[in-house]
Amino acid sequence: MSKIKLGVEVISAHGLFNTDKQNSCSPFVELKFDNQIFRTTTKPNDPNPVWHESFYFTVSDPSFLSTLTLEAHVYSYQDGTDAKPFLGKVRVNGTSFVPHSEAAPFNYPLEKRSVFSRARGELGLRVFITEDPSITPSLPTPVPESPRSYIPSPRQEPVKSIITAAANMVAADKPKARTLYNVTPSVNQQQQPTTAMSYGMQEMRAAAPMPPRVVQYNGPGPSSDFTVKETSPFLGGGRIIGGRIVRGTQRPVGTYDLVEEMRFLFVRVVKARDLPDRDLTGSLDPYVEVKIGNFKGVTRHLDKNSDPEWNQVFAFAKENLQSNVLEIVVKDKDLVLDDYVGTVRFDLNEVQSRVPPDSPLAPEWYRLENKRGEKKRAEIMLAVWEGTQADEAFGDAVFSDSLTSSDSSDIISANLRSKVYHSPRLWYLRVKIIEAQDVIIVSDKSRLPEAFVRIQVGNQMLKTKVAQRSFHPRWDNEFMFVVAEPFEEHLVLSVEDHSAANRDEPVGKAVIPLSAIERRNDDRAFRSRWFHLEDSISDAMDEDKAKRVKFATRLHVAAVLEGGYHVFDESTYYSSDLRPTARQLWKQAIGVLELGILNANGLHPVKNRDGKGTSDTYVVAKYGHKWVRSRTVINSLNPKYNEQYTWEVLDPATVLTICVFDNGHFSSGNGRDQTIGKVRIRLSTLQTGRVYTNAYPLLVLTPSGLKKRGELHLAVRFTCTSVSNTLMKYTKPLLPKMHYTQPLSVNLQEMLRVQALNIIVARLGRSEPPLRREVVEYMTDAKTHLFSMRRSKANFFRFTAVFSGVMSVWKWMGEVCSWRTPVTTGLVHVLYTMLVMFPEMILPTVFLYMAVIGLWNYRIRPRFPPHMDTKLSYAETAQGERVQALLSWRDPRATAIFVTFCFIVAMVLYITPFKLFALLSGYYFMRHPKLRHRIPSAPLNFFRRLPAMTDSML
Repeated sequence: MSKIKLGVEVISAHGLFNTDKQNSCSPFVELKFDNQIFRTTTKPNDPNPVWHESFYFTVSDPSFLSTLTLEAHVYSYQDGTDAKPFLGKVRVNGTSFVPHSEAAPFNYPLEKRSVFSRARGELGLRVFITEDPSITPSLPTPVPESPRSYIPSPRQEPVKSIITAAANMVAADKPKARTLYNVTPSVNQQQQPTTAMSYGMQEMRAAAPMPPRVVQYNGPGPSSDFTVKETSPFLGGGRIIGGRIVRGTQRPVGTYDLVEEMRFLFVRVVKARDLPDRDLTGSLDPYVEVKIGNFKGVTRHLDKNSDPEWNQVFAFAKENLQSNVLEIVVKDKDLVLDDYVGTVRFDLNEVQSRVPPDSPLAPEWYRLENKRGEKKRAEIMLAVWEGTQADEAFGDAVFSDSLTSSDSSDIISANLRSKVYHSPRLWYLRVKIIEAQDVIIVSDKSRLPEAFVRIQVGNQMLKTKVAQRSFHPRWDNEFMFVVAEPFEEHLVLSVEDHSAANRDEPVGKAVIPLSAIERRNDDRAFRSRWFHLEDSISDAMDEDKAKRVKFATRLHVAAVLEGGYHVFDESTYYSSDLRPTARQLWKQAIGVLELGILNANGLHPVKNRDGKGTSDTYVVAKYGHKWVRSRTVINSLNPKYNEQYTWEVLDPATVLTICVFDNGHFSSGNGRDQTIGKVRIRLSTLQTGRVYTNAYPLLVLTPSGLKKRGELHLAVRFTCTSVSNTLMKYTKPLLPKMHYTQPLSVNLQEMLRVQALNIIVARLGRSEPPLRREVVEYMTDAKTHLFSMRRSKANFFRFTAVFSGVMSVWKWMGEVCSWRTPVTTGLVHVLYTMLVMFPEMILPTVFLYMAVIGLWNYRIRPRFPPHMDTKLSYAETAQGERVQALLSWRDPRATAIFVTFCFIVAMVLYITPFKLFALLSGYYFMRHPKLRHRIPSAPLNFFRRLPAMTDSML
């Protein structure tokens, strides 16, 4: 038997709901953990009871401790009845259990059991783990079972997905659940069995077994490998319990409430003056060392400068400081041994704290002290203060966990810092090549040319078909390109003659600046222009020369920048932005998305350094046009980031993507940033205002199979600023209007997506630090369109899973027809007779049934967003899965809308004659084409916005 025990001290409760006629309640608490149930004493007529009773549970399998859940249900005792009014419950996840020495009392807010439950107030508990052999688990007390002695009211937690092997093992070893009662808060409870027996015979009831809670599972193998673990961390705003922030006694200052507050010692080295010369040449190449304990930061050195200016910031984590003295040493860079110039020392006990929105700390001049302790004219300007990650200097600082004792100024670079990037605004460029006039071959003016036009924008190049032999060829070919603001390229049109099989001779060129091209936001017609062709690009760009030419070959072209489309730069299944290009068409934001990147645990080593495996990791998150990159943590397999970012949300049917990479800038290999794992979160699956704190497994598919490379701990919150606008979004089309009035083909859209991706890779690669190509491609799922046999197989199984419900109904009907259960078959006969006799009741019954099923499924709704599922892969369509999503509460707002709609339709159809409904439906289906619109209808838009299983595909 395991030596580990879970201790729970039930302290008190306050503000409980009053249930009896005297406006009071008689509360008691039932504790449930690992198939064991304990119950406190009853406090008569006391809405603010105090217990101070301790219980000790046996942990049957310590390896599954993190997946178990402690539940505390508060009931009110009513004399003379078997009913137990429910007052609220508390759920404590196994990931939040701490040792006895770290445990502290905490007031947990009481949660409702369902939408119709009444719960309020708080329950004070102290939960801890102990291995003390002197503490024995509470003894079970045998009680007689009575058919009316116990009503199992607490709702069991939904089992979202069960591992087959683990479930069989648990079922085989599961002991019979028993209701236990504490005797006293004494440590050794074996000494008082009589008291427990006497009271237990009066108060205790036998309870039905409660299965252990299984968190969401997403693949084969042990449950600890691929599970999403719900956590309850202490963050800047308080402790996260049940998706809510429970604030402590000391409320922190600042807006970073989704990350752990980290204290840093900031040192800003601004500049120096009047430094003495050290070299034989009379020059000085100064740099500064910032040292505290074993950590050292080094500025860049400046050649031959006695009044240097660095303006660099260093940040040292307070939890890692090993000294109380900060040293700032100025040195002279030399070939052999660097010369000492002077030092400034600070006592950390004298350093002041600064918290935004305070103004930045003003730097001061400090005299440098030489080796003899003398202070001469040389001075250095410094600013030293204590702060948090909310400080504005955080983004520009070089951190102590990014430095080692062997660091040099080459490593202190922008590749370590956290940064925010913005993708360029992309446009579709539509070019129509109509015709040309007077296309004459200079070398042979009598020969009719076989002309075609080559169109080039940056690295994108297309060409028309070869026209029939004519001096006035005509093409009427239309092309699409992707261009980005600011418009740095030009549209280059080159007319060429296909004179031989492998020979094309240029006829002339025309250059059109992109800034001079017309823009449109709808499907109105755009004008065309004639352009004179010149011999070279430089001549074509000379507008004055074009005006002087009286006779030349001309090209008829129509070009327009399309602002009404959304330019796809990522996979359509995981789009984070669906807005059109033109800002005039942008709608008001419906909410705010906040992401807290907390830490990563158990990362696999990617490289070897100093004889041991390690990683230099950073996190990249993308939503809309905004990319964020965390700082790089050097030499750590359990890095802490604690960085918080915010995005505006314009559509709930979008996806937030977070990826972890190993920084290849500091490796001796090919220098590529290696992928470690990815997390996707669809915003429509998030409840408004709830804080989701989960540890996501980082899964990567390799040639040798699926690998888990660690876990990423995130905190996510979606705040809705306008509920009405959010609900109205479900009736609007996913894409802008131009995608329906002038739709683009699938092949063209995929080709344009590749062009857009190349532009973004080039632009973000020019930033400092750059986001490299492998990072952008992995974030945007650039290779999801490639064929894979594994994905095809998974696609087939997804298709069969959609129709599994139909097969289940067919099998059930077979059992009805075989009279396997006579009662069920009899009820089916009665229902069938009623529907035949009253056919007008068919549709109201169907809609009412769907509404009831939706409400019933609310109790087993998902507790956190879906993650990568190792059984799923790419699929062409997911319509059947969207039908299942109508009542599954994966999108809580969409299911609530559909359930309400079903209730309303059921009531309307109940009072509306069936013949009238059939008549109007037929007329609507056969309506005139003028009454039809290219824009999808509201029901179709609602259906397309429902989440499918594509979010869980690797």
